[in-house]
Amino acid sequence: MNRSNNGDILLESYDYHLPPELIAQEPLGERDRSRLMLIERETGKREHRYFYELPGILKEGDLLVFNDSRVIPARLKGRREDTGGKVEILLLRHLENVEEGKEKWLAMTRPGRRARPGQRIKVGNGVTGRVESIWDKEGYREFLFESPRPLQEILPHIGSMPVPPYIRKKLQEPESYQTVFAYREGSVAAPTAGLHFTPRLLDRLSRKGIEQAYITLHVGPGTFLPVKSGDITQHRMHEEYYEISAGVAGCINRAREEGRRIIAVGTTCCRVLESVADEKGMVREGKGWTDLFIYPGYSFKIINGLITNFHLPRSSLLMLVSAFAGRERLLEAYREAVEKNYRFYSFGDAMFIG
Repeated sequence: MNRSNNGDILLESYDYHLPPELIAQEPLGERDRSRLMLIERETGKREHRYFYELPGILKEGDLLVFNDSRVIPARLKGRREDTGGKVEILLLRHLENVEEGKEKWLAMTRPGRRARPGQRIKVGNGVTGRVESIWDKEGYREFLFESPRPLQEILPHIGSMPVPPYIRKKLQEPESYQTVFAYREGSVAAPTAGLHFTPRLLDRLSRKGIEQAYITLHVGPGTFLPVKSGDITQHRMHEEYYEISAGVAGCINRAREEGRRIIAVGTTCCRVLESVADEKGMVREGKGWTDLFIYPGYSFKIINGLITNFHLPRSSLLMLVSAFAGRERLLEAYREAVEKNYRFYSFGDAMFIG
């Protein structure tokens, strides 16, 4: 069981120094050639390997759980119908179909002041959005879109991939911001721990007897928004939609009963598994919304291992990994990663904590 101390709940405790040149601006030519830091959870012992070595690092019988969500081209560039001023819209999730040709979506805009209720914004390809209301202090807006075809059919023609703002280099190939197993459309950010896997690596893992299961969590911006409360326990996560099938739930429960390791590929998978597990660590099929915020002091019910990237300072993702590995131990590993010139963030290197 993890126990927190006073330092664990202070936002300032999740800072670290990162030279800007270590923020990866593009993916590697070969995904599985990224570096992989191994951290032994009990002792803190560290090793430095490469991701393609994963089949030799994991054990036969281990269960890897992946997030199969696919990123939608959710960033739209439009102009105000009245003044022609530029407005950028980031679609967050589909809310409902009102009638044929009209859909409601939750979105964010930039700049926000140009998207007041009643404002109409022309996007292109016959698509127009009207701001219906402002939802909260974060500036989330409800849009009513008028479109000649379902909006998701048109998005590939009018939208672009919503890569994080710290990636300033133009994305040359949109598929490089998708996992090779991305299937169910709905995310506005990639589940980045999965970006290191290739079909060949997945096959090698399978041939070694390492089981694979797929769940869905559509990643929203709330996952990446900075924590602003000085006392992190006051932070509230935005809800994200998940699905887990009966077959996958059964697969996870069998691994649990047989004493095999359950390894979450990414913080998104971790949050789903910990959201649906009961106190005995058993999961059931289902779909719904989770706003689970994991930080030091959390007692993990199901996962035994975590594959994850290196995360932003003061982020809820860094806090989740700190809960699993221990904050001081994790930040020590981050300092070593900086010293050894690891690549950070979405297109960066990875760590396996087990």
